[in-house]
Amino acid sequence: MSSEVTVSSGPNPTAGALRHVLGHLLTPLLMCLGMGLAYLGAFHAPEPHDLRVDIVGSGPTTQVLAQTLQDKAAGGLDVRTVPDRATAATALTRQDSYGAYIPGDHPELLVASASSDTSAMAVEKVFTRVAAGQDAPLKVTDLAPTASGDPTGQGVFFLLVAVSIGAYASVAVIGAAGAALPMRVRALLAAGTSLAVSLIGTLFAGPVFHLVDHGLAGVWALSWLYAAGILLIGIGLHTYLRRWTTLGVMVLFVMLNFTSSGGIYRPELQPGFFGSLHAFWNGAGLVEGIRGHVYFDGHGLGGNVLVLALWFLAGVLLVTLAGRTEARRTALTANRTATAPVHGQPERMKAAGAAHGDTTEEKEEGAEEEMEEEMEEAVAV
Repeated sequence: MSSEVTVSSGPNPTAGALRHVLGHLLTPLLMCLGMGLAYLGAFHAPEPHDLRVDIVGSGPTTQVLAQTLQDKAAGGLDVRTVPDRATAATALTRQDSYGAYIPGDHPELLVASASSDTSAMAVEKVFTRVAAGQDAPLKVTDLAPTASGDPTGQGVFFLLVAVSIGAYASVAVIGAAGAALPMRVRALLAAGTSLAVSLIGTLFAGPVFHLVDHGLAGVWALSWLYAAGILLIGIGLHTYLRRWTTLGVMVLFVMLNFTSSGGIYRPELQPGFFGSLHAFWNGAGLVEGIRGHVYFDGHGLGGNVLVLALWFLAGVLLVTLAGRTEARRTALTANRTATAPVHGQPERMKAAGAAHGDTTEEKEEGAEEEMEEEMEEAVAV
């Protein structure tokens, strides 16, 4: 009597699981690559280039000092002369310069640390050496100090981080879990979520950590406009990118956004690529908008509000296009269903689909699994 061993020729579940894992590892690996290139590229070696500083005075000695500093800096500084202290102070409070040196027996350096603490430190380092060459101690006067709860001036940057995370993490929830909802409903959810995120950010900035000591209404308005733009853009992108939406919003609103915001280093201390983004990216609009509103009497606020408004309008446009795209897809699917062949063809197609494991239940399970994976990726990041 002989025994037979039957070898299954069906799919190997281990191999399938391995392919599934390897496929999903691509996203975190790309995130690692992108974050490394962005953060290290933007922050690893801050060095001034064309950093505007002023020398107060009008005589030959002042001109010689300014030209000497300009030559020694070799492109690092943009040294100019101004006639008096008042003119220098105005340039600082308008963020046209980042330091003003008043030579003499008791030299003084004017800075505005609220504009950028790291830029003020870079300027102070330069003119401390200048004063030391004259055997005189340097007096530093801060014309625009930050709030007591934000001694480094970088609290606004971390407020940007908090609001950004709340906004882009919500994109996956609304885009994936709410995919069956009409686009207008998702847009309303985005508006409501951005309101909640901006209120949380405003509480952090004011009553909780005292990052700012006045102007909270303006901080809230800027934060809402910023968060709403991110949510609308992300939800619109979800229609086209699906599970790659998380990576897409990471590139737009983390990798390129945080590094070009000016919250840690202003563009005068960064490589040119990130400095150029600072002029129109939404994170810079929020950071510089809050700085201008809170510390500089609204100077430059209009331009930063315009930047945030343009990103918001881009989100509105993208959501509108995405809604039309989904409507066309729905109409096309309905048309195909309505014109499907009869005379037993649907039964044969259903049987063929079942033979390949392509049942409606499995499709729904796959969609739910993809939705959960997408939300887990977004929240984990």
